[in-house]
Amino acid sequence: MDSGALGPAQLAIVVNDADPASIAVAAYYRERRGIPAENVVHVHIPGKPHSLEPARFRLLKEDIDRQLGPGIQAVLMVWTAPYAVACNSITGAYTLGFDAALCRDTCAAGQPSAWFNAPGGQRPFTGHGMRLSMLLPTESVTAARALIDRGVTSGFRPVPASAYYLTTGEAARNSRAAFFPPAGRIGAKQLDIRRLQAEALENAQDVMVYQLGKASVDKLDTLHFLPGALADHLTSYGGDLLGNRQMSSLRWLEAGATASYGTVSEPCSHWQKFPNPAVLLRHYLHGDSVIEAYWKSVAWPAQGLFIGEPLAAPYRRR
Repeated sequence: MDSGALGPAQLAIVVNDADPASIAVAAYYRERRGIPAENVVHVHIPGKPHSLEPARFRLLKEDIDRQLGPGIQAVLMVWTAPYAVACNSITGAYTLGFDAALCRDTCAAGQPSAWFNAPGGQRPFTGHGMRLSMLLPTESVTAARALIDRGVTSGFRPVPASAYYLTTGEAARNSRAAFFPPAGRIGAKQLDIRRLQAEALENAQDVMVYQLGKASVDKLDTLHFLPGALADHLTSYGGDLLGNRQMSSLRWLEAGATASYGTVSEPCSHWQKFPNPAVLLRHYLHGDSVIEAYWKSVAWPAQGLFIGEPLAAPYRRR
C-alpha cells in the first residue's frame, strides 16, 4: 500500500441502530474491509428523515466524534437518510462544519475545502484537522453488499478501461467541460480518455469514469461499470437521494458505479461545487482511494453529498 494511504485502520463506520438495514450493511462492510471493532460508531436516528435541523445535527456530530480515536481520518455513514442538514449535505456539514450563511443564498460561494487538490501522502485529519466523510446507501441491503464487493474487487488488479466525458446540449450544466482531460491513452494505467459531444453514453462496457452535465441521464442500463468506477452528473439536486425533482445520484450506484456525488440544494452552476474532472482523475490514477480523490476534486463541497464505497482504489500500487 502507498505510504500515507487511507486504509481500514483510519476509517470509522457509523451505524444507525434504529435502522436494521444500516446494522446489516455495516456488519458486512466491516467484515469485507477488515474494519477494526473499535472503529465502529453507534448512533440512534429514528424515522429516516431526509434532512436534519442544524441543532439536531450538532448533537449527532458530537455523538460521533466522542466515539472516534485520534487516528481516524475519515468517516463512513452507513444509511441512505438523513443525507442533508438544511441546505448542506450531511457529508459537507460533518467534514467542514455546518455553513448556515449558505442557506441564505445557496447560489453563493461555498466554504473552501482545505483538502481540494491536496498533495499525495497527506492525511486529512492529521494534516488539516478535517475528517473526510461519505455515505453508503442502504435502501437495498443486497445492492449495498454488491456495491461493497465492487469496491473490494477493484483492488485486485488494474484492467483496461475508459474514462468518458460528455458535453451535452444542456449548456448551463457544462460548466466543468473546460476541465475535461484531453482525449488520449494513458498506457501505464491501461486507460483511454474519451471526450464526446452527446446526450448520453450507450453500450460502453469498460467504464471507469463517466462525467457529464445533465438533469437526467439515459441509457444507464446499457453500460457496464468496472469495479471502482466513478460517475456523476452536474445538476442541481442529484444529492437529494430520495427526492424526485431530478435524477438521484443513487441511480449511478444502481447502474454499477462504485461512487458518485450530487448536491442537495440549488448550487447554481459553479464548477467549484462539483467534482473537477481533471483533479479527480489525476488523484485517482495516482492511487488515492475513492473518498480521498472525490473530496480532493471539489473546491466548495458544503452542498455536495459523497456516496459509495470509500476505500476502493483500483490504481493504488501494491
